[in-house]
Amino acid sequence: MIQHNDKIRNIAIIAHVDHGKTTLVDALFRQSGIASSDSSDRIMDSGAIERERGITINAKNCAIRWKGIKINIIDTPGHADFGGEVERGLSMVDGVILLVDAAEGPLPQTRFVLEKALEKNLTVIVVINKIDRQDARAEEVLNDVYDLLLELSNDEDMLEVPVFYANGRAGVCSTKLNDPEAKNIFPLLDAVVDYMPSPSYDDEEPFQMLVSDLSYNDYLGRLAVGKIINGSASVNDSLVCINEDGAHVPLRVTRLQVYNGPTFTPADHVEPGDIVVLSGIENVSIGDTICTKDYAKALPRIHVDEPTVSMLFSKNISPLAGKDGKQLTSAKIWDRLCKEALRNVSIQVEKNQDDSFTVKGRGEFQIAIIVEQMRREGFELCVGRPKIIFKTDGQGHKTEPMEYLLIDCPEEYSGTVMQALSQRKAMMSNIQYGDNGRVKMEFHIPSRGLIGYRDEFLTDTRGYGIMNSSLEGYEPYKGDFPDRASGSLVCDRQGEAVAYGIWELEDRGRFFIVPGDPVYEGEVVGERNRDGDLLLNPTRTKKLTNLRASGHDEAVSLTPVTKMSLEQAIRFIKDDELVEVTPNAVRMCKKILDSQKRRIMENRGYIPECLS
Repeated sequence: MIQHNDKIRNIAIIAHVDHGKTTLVDALFRQSGIASSDSSDRIMDSGAIERERGITINAKNCAIRWKGIKINIIDTPGHADFGGEVERGLSMVDGVILLVDAAEGPLPQTRFVLEKALEKNLTVIVVINKIDRQDARAEEVLNDVYDLLLELSNDEDMLEVPVFYANGRAGVCSTKLNDPEAKNIFPLLDAVVDYMPSPSYDDEEPFQMLVSDLSYNDYLGRLAVGKIINGSASVNDSLVCINEDGAHVPLRVTRLQVYNGPTFTPADHVEPGDIVVLSGIENVSIGDTICTKDYAKALPRIHVDEPTVSMLFSKNISPLAGKDGKQLTSAKIWDRLCKEALRNVSIQVEKNQDDSFTVKGRGEFQIAIIVEQMRREGFELCVGRPKIIFKTDGQGHKTEPMEYLLIDCPEEYSGTVMQALSQRKAMMSNIQYGDNGRVKMEFHIPSRGLIGYRDEFLTDTRGYGIMNSSLEGYEPYKGDFPDRASGSLVCDRQGEAVAYGIWELEDRGRFFIVPGDPVYEGEVVGERNRDGDLLLNPTRTKKLTNLRASGHDEAVSLTPVTKMSLEQAIRFIKDDELVEVTPNAVRMCKKILDSQKRRIMENRGYIPECLS
């Protein structure tokens, strides 16, 4: 018989990136008594990269108590590349809080996460956040949200969802816009308790738990995180884990923990509907079912969308390998990638025939974050240019992933943007001119058309443009389009860059190195100002003479160099180039370092897919 655990509410906060999810969770922590008023901001952004970039990368669980009810909260990422984290988090909840910026309105990721929530029939509460912004347009944004709800659900009852207007940073919300009596976030907490459904379970079924997340503890080993679908469990219970192949792996529960704020609290007994952390098994994966031995029945596994982008990973092939990092071998890199795939359901890793690996994910930014995490852990490696994963339909035709692209930029730059996107096979579907001199444009564009375009877009719009995209699906192949028009400046020998050598070559293009940087044969040291690669020698020094005539010596004045970030380097390289990543440096190089071997291969029209 179906019962409900009225002591618990399980919810997720979903939104587009930078719409204020984590800040809202901070306010919930403080006003529910979990955190003090003087605690640090963005409590849930525990990772160093998350705090530096101001984004959520991994979905995180926490819990608060309000009026005797335990509320489990999942703070989900807002970037489209981390959609797998959203799908994993939604498997544990019964309702969602949809957060929308009062100025920007619903954006592509808003649509993506809301569509996933409605597919699971989750209850929705709408929060219009950042109403304190000078350019806020809360009423227009609410109408846009209603339109989106009707479009995705085709149910007029969605117009009756609770709506709140909030200022997450100040920790206030109300059902009325610009309510002078709004002093706290209590109305939202009350709505979660009263409106969100409590988790349901069958009291005739034994224990079943769906593993939705994994963690690790040096003392407890592997930790399985998930929602209890049916039944209850206690410490020292003997259970089984049903993996993807259907095999039953026995386990004994060594410890049970539940969430209390952002941390864990030990528990001797757990009830249905709660989100728990279970230890006692090493071989467990996301999507597995943990249940009793006598009633071993697997739950439906977590389904996530397939990867659309792949990148080549290998050990560092440059002559400078081993000078910065501690993790150097291919075996270490493979082990690290396997651990990432175990915890991240949207990542797939494959071994290639040579000493390299292919990593598949949702987008180039998602894979770039993995590379950044690895370099901070002491790894040295090389990564290749992102490549789109093509498919073949039932009729044998080649298909490719398509993106919905939303551009918001000053009107004076719109022509340049449209011209650049048309060359990348983009089709405009809508354009709106605003009163503030800005224009919003909607496009449908192949995913490969966005690789390497973000930097060009920021340059074209002088940094005033905003670009957001989300995956729409697969369509027939749109044909070839031009790649990067400029060539590369390639170093022809090993040594140390000299100011005089760089100065003499500045008319050839834009350099990425500064005097004193170590260089080697095959390293990409700059971008050429015309098509085709150019070999050059940045280590050249000025020949000494006895002549000391006035005006003979010219002062060396170099153009300032801005070092490329990891993401910029990944977007810049061509198919025959790699990004060399170490804890202290990001360099670019050719896949074949030796210039003579590279020339032979180029004459044969061969571009190496893997390493030489």
